[in-house]
Amino acid sequence: MRVLVTGGAGFIGSHYVRELVSGSYPAFAGADVVVLDKLTYAGSETNLAPVAGRFEFVRGDICDPAVVAEQMRGTDVVVHFAAESHVDRSITGSADFVLTNVLGTQTLLQGALNAGVGRFVHVSTDEVYGSIEDGSWSEDHVLEPNSPYSASKASSDLLARAFHRTHGLPVSITRCSNNYGPYQFPEKVIPLFVTNLIDGKKVPLYGDGLNVRDWLHVDDHCRGIQLVAEGGKPGEIYNIGGGTELTNRELTERLLAATDRDWSYVEPVQDRKGHDRRYSVDISKIAGELGYQPQVDFESGLAATVKWYRDNRDWWEPLKERAQLAKG
Repeated sequence: MRVLVTGGAGFIGSHYVRELVSGSYPAFAGADVVVLDKLTYAGSETNLAPVAGRFEFVRGDICDPAVVAEQMRGTDVVVHFAAESHVDRSITGSADFVLTNVLGTQTLLQGALNAGVGRFVHVSTDEVYGSIEDGSWSEDHVLEPNSPYSASKASSDLLARAFHRTHGLPVSITRCSNNYGPYQFPEKVIPLFVTNLIDGKKVPLYGDGLNVRDWLHVDDHCRGIQLVAEGGKPGEIYNIGGGTELTNRELTERLLAATDRDWSYVEPVQDRKGHDRRYSVDISKIAGELGYQPQVDFESGLAATVKWYRDNRDWWEPLKERAQLAKG
């Protein structure tokens, strides 16, 4: 079996690759694993260092048809993580998001179709649904994306669905809630806040801090993706959630406590444009069909994540210095 993982040097993709080649997914034991990654600012081979030599790495762009065609040859399963994913960056400039998330996905889908790939898992986000005041989204909820990032992901979801309906390509789509865990690029809220607080710097809290997110440990997310890769139905969508809904203010309180800081380290900032108020996914479909349930409780998962950033300054400090992400 040959498994092609796009974006496998990023946060979620690298976790999936590390677990896959370490034997955590027995159904794919012994698979030849190929990582295709452009190595943009958020991707690094360092993320794959713990399993170096146990997979093939190809540096390339998913928007390049020739590169994609070459890597699709002989591939049995594609797990497609590659994406531009930071909402704030999409607000200041959306072109890269459209190029990578829409054109890149189309290029991969066409390449997979041409090569006769047997399974394609398209990894998406709950942000395509927009914002929900109460209750939780099921997979058939209307798509109402509110940021350029989520709009580009919704577009890629629709392309994936169209390739299944038009061409019969065996595509399944996953939509996850907010991920956290080790190796997350320090522009996202948890690693940004943790690393700032460790260094005694302030953290920026948007608006009134009452925006709600469902938190999902990256290990649970990747287990859910693997369940879909093994048994998901072609043409179907599966929500993957963590089951811990917190306001940004509540999350900040927990991060302050974990780093022995107080509210004097919090700096209120103007709210993000088009900031979605609440996300919440219904996971009953993937639970019922594939047996998924989150296993990492948020308290222990967050504690382990904070410890990882404390213990791995040599990983995140150069990234923050290069991207000038440190605040306060």
